[in-house]
Amino acid sequence: MKPMLPSPFSALVAGAMFVLSSATVQAAETVGNAKVGETKAAMCIGCHGIVGFHSSFPDVYKVPKIHGQSAGYIVASLNAYKKGERKHPSMQGITAGLTPQDMADVAAFFSGQGLPALKSDEPSKKPSAEVAALIEKGGCTSCHGTNFSKPIDPAYPKLGGQYADFLYAALKSYTVDGHNLVGRSNPIMAGMAKQFKPAELRQIANYLASVDGEVRTVQQARFR
Repeated sequence: MKPMLPSPFSALVAGAMFVLSSATVQAAETVGNAKVGETKAAMCIGCHGIVGFHSSFPDVYKVPKIHGQSAGYIVASLNAYKKGERKHPSMQGITAGLTPQDMADVAAFFSGQGLPALKSDEPSKKPSAEVAALIEKGGCTSCHGTNFSKPIDPAYPKLGGQYADFLYAALKSYTVDGHNLVGRSNPIMAGMAKQFKPAELRQIANYLASVDGEVRTVQQARFR
């Protein structure tokens, strides 16, 4: 696969990197303990420890695979729910009582439970010409890496192999403004997502889900 050329949107990424770098440094100051995080993750596995488990409200989609996800991204996500920057009633309720140490511990546990690291920097499957143009327009590889599992900042997620319906729901949520139950207030992602029609966001999500990744859901024995 040829390297994606920077899109006009990619220029916006550089302007926001100092903000994310600051957030990453702050998160790094709290060191997570994976062993302690395993006990704290009991509140998470009821959804994230069941393969194919669906969120049923406010939208229906498979809950994301978070085993093997970047620790920095997990912490950033939990903080976003706690601050109301991401809206989801269940996640906001769970994060309301979490301390920075709780978040770091849980993130340390889940980040160490993924699939083996990808050996190639290229995606396992080439996109169609149409999808490649969408990815280039959105500047996806500028932040998430050319194989979509090596983000340039720990606060960015690994996308390869993630559930397609979750990715679509997440992308769509960045286009929502002023809703009490749905929405994500990230200006960079909002600027990216609002360029596309819903059908185009779904095409991007379907492709990202089809490539090999490092995230997975580890089925918990108690739910088998």
